[in-house]
Amino acid sequence: MTPEETRARLLYRDGLMLVLDKPAGVAVHRGPKGGSSLEDDFAALRFGLPRNPALAHRLDRETAGCLILGRHHKALETLGLLFKQGKIGKTYWAIVAGAPEGEEGAIDLPLGRLDDKRGWWMKVDPNGQKALTLWQVKGRGIWRGAPIAWLELKPQTGRTHQLRVHCAALGWPILGDATYGTRAELPLQLLARKVVVPLAKSKPPIEVEAPAPPHMLETLRECGYSEASRSA
Repeated sequence: MTPEETRARLLYRDGLMLVLDKPAGVAVHRGPKGGSSLEDDFAALRFGLPRNPALAHRLDRETAGCLILGRHHKALETLGLLFKQGKIGKTYWAIVAGAPEGEEGAIDLPLGRLDDKRGWWMKVDPNGQKALTLWQVKGRGIWRGAPIAWLELKPQTGRTHQLRVHCAALGWPILGDATYGTRAELPLQLLARKVVVPLAKSKPPIEVEAPAPPHMLETLRECGYSEASRSA
């Protein structure tokens, strides 16, 4: 991405934070092996401040949608505390393979590392950290001859790969997830759809939504999504 393309993906801006519409397939920061990342263009997001903004949290390389940046040190401290206290609301959209039973529920399965050689790969582990995800079916359909479902996911905890592992554990992995499901001929169908950030006690929380990305439109439409339902 170019600095101009990064700036064009800005969804929200104030004196404390920015919210970017992160594209799928782009790492948010440079990994141990190097390579390009979203951080490379953060200088284009200063908007008059002396230093670059910085990541307030992370999204997987394959995940699209709302990414929060703090514009300075004090803002990062505030946002970090809100994340730690679980006060920032996060809503995801996912297209999963299969047909979940029922229309909504909660996945309460603790997670731990798969093993020391798998880096960030995770597994359901009775001795792991508590992980809770609320889910609701927004639509169902058929894609390439098999059932799929459009889910709204609300993680109540922030574990690594939580949504991907939880969905796979219930028998409906997220489409395009080669790590926890079966590789499909499309990118990971996971969108960080919305964030709700209570930055000021005297003002309503800031709500920011990311649009449905192009690589998810086909499967979303198969499940009943349309432009008329984009704010649903």
